[in-house]
Amino acid sequence: MKSVVILGTAYPYRGGLASFVEMLARTFGKQSRQTDIITFRLQYPEWLFPGKTQFSESPAPDGLHITRMVNSVNPFNWWRVGRHIRKMRPDAVILKYWTPFMAPCLGTICRMVSKNRHTVILTQLDNVIPHEKHFYDRILTRYFVGSVHGFVYMSQQVKDDLDTFTTTKPSVFAPHPVFSNFGEKVPRNEACRRLKLPEDGRYILFFGLIRDYKGLDLMLDAWANLRQNKQTEGKKLIIAGEFYTNKTKYLQQIECLGIGEDVLLHDRFIRDEEVKYYFSAADMVVQPYKSATQSGVTQIAYQFETPMIVTNVGGLAEIVCDGKTGYAVEPDARLIARAIGKMYENGNLQRMAENMITEKRRFSWDYFAEQVEKLYETVIRLHSRK
Repeated sequence: MKSVVILGTAYPYRGGLASFVEMLARTFGKQSRQTDIITFRLQYPEWLFPGKTQFSESPAPDGLHITRMVNSVNPFNWWRVGRHIRKMRPDAVILKYWTPFMAPCLGTICRMVSKNRHTVILTQLDNVIPHEKHFYDRILTRYFVGSVHGFVYMSQQVKDDLDTFTTTKPSVFAPHPVFSNFGEKVPRNEACRRLKLPEDGRYILFFGLIRDYKGLDLMLDAWANLRQNKQTEGKKLIIAGEFYTNKTKYLQQIECLGIGEDVLLHDRFIRDEEVKYYFSAADMVVQPYKSATQSGVTQIAYQFETPMIVTNVGGLAEIVCDGKTGYAVEPDARLIARAIGKMYENGNLQRMAENMITEKRRFSWDYFAEQVEKLYETVIRLHSRK
């Protein structure tokens, strides 16, 4: 596999999808593979996008060849892009798939590219079945799956979902790599100063774009439980992320629970350059998800050696070593509260932070790229027999 086109979200778009694509491209580039990124001219129509903006406020990444070409809602564009990549004749096209909304666009492009009978189509699956379901999900996903030669999955939940569409095409497991693009851990006092937080406070972090399935309501109920048991003295809950759902109901919940003075609401998209300060200031990260496949937040936590509490849904518990780098509990507010309290006992925070230094080595980009290469070779062998 000497030449690769990565098709997916990248700069000037923002967020974890773009960070993943850009880090993967850098990894292939270090391995002396010709690597091009083709991203969107239009990713979502504005009326469909739940946030304030789709675009990054950070500087453009250095050393990457990114071309804005794809219009997600224009079939004539899909054909043009497909023909363009087909003529490029890369050894592989690697797509990032996360929502059935993109299935018609990406599936059509893949079918056009495959006509050159040279390029192998691979996809890294964030989700096969989305967290927020619609009646058309399976129809669209089946169309996309039919256009792909091989799959990379990052959790058993995703593999199980994939198996409901195909069990005959090759797939490989590769865990989500660590998000090293956010920089290195900084001293806690520096992080607190940057975030204008008292340096003598203790901080629990809920981080990322806020959707209902991520269980912020469970986190708030858990905090109320801690407060009732007098376990919140000197501690604050930081909620850092932009709301992609109804914000009002969470504000009402905070008021009804009487925990407003304990909650620090940073209601905005957190820029890449700021991420390290949140994870360096926090004692722990809590992900009280009600459903999940995998999460980039866990990999950011590994990068900054910030212990985690996750719920035992999807693939989260596959990544967090229970009792070693964090705790995995059922999605129940009382159990989440109990795990937070336990973190502060018997030096658990320090022990887990130290364990994360070793554990995060298994989440390398080089390993992820090796698995993609193995999948590519498997597809080539299978097609050579036909």
